[in-house]
Amino acid sequence: MKLSKYVLGAFFSFVMLIACGGKEEKKKEGFSYDTKEETTNKKNKEETSGITEVVITGNDLMQFDKTQIKVKAGEKVKLTLRHKGKLDINVMGHNVVILKQGVDVTTFAGKAATARDNEYIPKDSEDAVVAYTKTIGGGQTTSIEFDAPEAGTYDFICSFPGHYGMMKGKFIVE
Repeated sequence: MKLSKYVLGAFFSFVMLIACGGKEEKKKEGFSYDTKEETTNKKNKEETSGITEVVITGNDLMQFDKTQIKVKAGEKVKLTLRHKGKLDINVMGHNVVILKQGVDVTTFAGKAATARDNEYIPKDSEDAVVAYTKTIGGGQTTSIEFDAPEAGTYDFICSFPGHYGMMKGKFIVE
């Protein structure tokens, strides 16, 4: 147990060292990670033309900006993931995986850690997933559309190796 704490502590120290490095990055003129829509409308979701849009962001500190998402059963959902960090997909990749009810998060995440070639979704566990985004790196954005499942509470996680412990939340279908 002590060894795993030291390994985990070393990993987080390494990530922080990389994230806080002295490398100065020049921004392209007129480029911003924030969109005009994002700065003027900070809602969790927005209904447009029958689709509920949900935007969730991840960062280089292994954090989602939301721990709870609410939608209505059967409605069309557009889930957008934005990675506001700077680190590469191989170092700090993020995705959003909504698991079906009853799926053990720890067991799923353990299998997912070895499924790099399949967006960190274990091939033998695809039936345990409601929906998932592709894995992205710093500065990237991805979206998916799906129909919300039946009413209930579902777990969502980032299935990139080691992230599920901090990057998780509840997908609540009313």
